[in-house]
Amino acid sequence: MILGIDTSVGSTVAVVEPDGVVRSQVESADPRGHAEVIGSLLEQALAEASVRPQDITRVAAGMGPGPFTGLRVGIAAARTFALGRGVPVVPVVSHDAVALELLLHDALTGGVDASEDSAFAVVTDARRREFAYTIYRGLDDDGLPRRLRAPELAPRDALDDVLVAHGALRRDADRIPAGLLGVCAARALAAGRAIGPADALYLRSPDVTPSAGPKRVGT
Repeated sequence: MILGIDTSVGSTVAVVEPDGVVRSQVESADPRGHAEVIGSLLEQALAEASVRPQDITRVAAGMGPGPFTGLRVGIAAARTFALGRGVPVVPVVSHDAVALELLLHDALTGGVDASEDSAFAVVTDARRREFAYTIYRGLDDDGLPRRLRAPELAPRDALDDVLVAHGALRRDADRIPAGLLGVCAARALAAGRAIGPADALYLRSPDVTPSAGPKRVGT
């Protein structure tokens, strides 16, 4: 049983069976109140799935891209839960969950991304007048979104030109589906693959910089 946690956009938690069945998914759209809601969301997701903490065997952690303050809450929650249970953390690129949801939906409805020839970009707000984007094309042999370019940042005013240059259709996302995050983790585990980085995908240097040393005080 896989617990999926992501706070790269809003906050979302899900419980997913190893075969990809989503047992529960709960979320908060608040882009800033991650620390305030993550505990309640964990309790609610487990309760709605009718599972106990000891039933969880893996924790899928959304590694971003996302803003520093919000993203670290979900990663810390995932690592803390996994440590308490003594189970592994499975890192997943957050955009992969959105890409998989789009691909599955379009495969059922005949949408534009269902074709193996259609490149598209999952786009999320990175704040500070920038967008984070990742370019995909179809599914690979393991049923996972095929990433053509790693997550990158682009200025808001330049993003459309960047995507045109890559021949990718823009697909904006205002949420990360934790259920599909868990499905990505399940498929990666079945294939024996690592699909996410060990460290968070902040894409932007932190505002805090190391001190250059003590300041001289004049007399």
